[in-house]
Amino acid sequence: SRYGVKKPGCRARAIPFPQWQNVARWRVELTFLTTRYLVKKTLLTTLGVLVLAILVLLMALPTILHKAGLHPEYTGEQVEVPPGKRALVITTSHAVLAAPGETQGKPSGVMASELTHPYYSFLDAGMRVDVASVKGGEIPVDPQTLMYMIRTPEDERFLNDPVLQAKVKNSLRIDDVDFTQYDIIFLAGGWGAAYDLGYSPVLADKISEAYYAQNTPVMGGVCHGVLGLINARDRDGNLLIAGRRMTGVSDKQVKELGIEMTPQHPEAELRKAGARYESATAFRDIFATLVVVDDEQRFVTGQNQNSGLETAHKMMAIIARGE
Repeated sequence: SRYGVKKPGCRARAIPFPQWQNVARWRVELTFLTTRYLVKKTLLTTLGVLVLAILVLLMALPTILHKAGLHPEYTGEQVEVPPGKRALVITTSHAVLAAPGETQGKPSGVMASELTHPYYSFLDAGMRVDVASVKGGEIPVDPQTLMYMIRTPEDERFLNDPVLQAKVKNSLRIDDVDFTQYDIIFLAGGWGAAYDLGYSPVLADKISEAYYAQNTPVMGGVCHGVLGLINARDRDGNLLIAGRRMTGVSDKQVKELGIEMTPQHPEAELRKAGARYESATAFRDIFATLVVVDDEQRFVTGQNQNSGLETAHKMMAIIARGE
């Protein structure tokens, strides 16, 4: 009533049942939207943390791999190389990683560090350094070996060095090079070397000729580069490396990397040629390293990509002592 007195028969007005349904539905929808927002926020936060962790890991990966044994620094003997000495670095001309006879595959070639480490070691010691390849011309550098996580300071130097870049783009052809004019002959490796260094009669003959040169050059290489030595012969027709202590990339490392389609594997080929094969090992041989000097001190060989600096320095130590 007007004065607050209920009239007989008046009832309190109730909210209709359909409106109660709307309120309940709104509450359910609000709860759902809130939950979805919280879940989305949690997922985005987790994703952000995960991305940040991956970025930190990628930034730290070069250091992690280096600490594990990849591309160790050289801390051994430092020698003064007599003036006027010359070094020749020889590489593959093969650019494709594929089964023998196939022409399509991943780009390959010389492993960057197996070229840059000896080159700059010799250059910084005051030597004149030439770069040659089986066919001459542009040398294929395996692009994977210049990736951020495994790129070395010497590789970085190469990428900013127009002189070495020019030598790589216009390498000498081994046919046109007189090996006897050099004091060090270094054979760089990489997967490409498995296709041409061990199959080149010109390279075998040049190595044989250099062995008897008056200046007695020191020869060798690392990883697959040592395949360039397997067919060299002495004056009696015997394989030049038979009976000598040598190393090269191990069958174990090749198997661990899952690249067994290449036509030649250094450990197997060195053994076939009669060399006394030696190697170091690790939980993965890509982190191992070994450098072997033969008893005559004419051949210095390194096991893999980790051995380039030490191999180059031991070669220089031999020619320095020979003066």
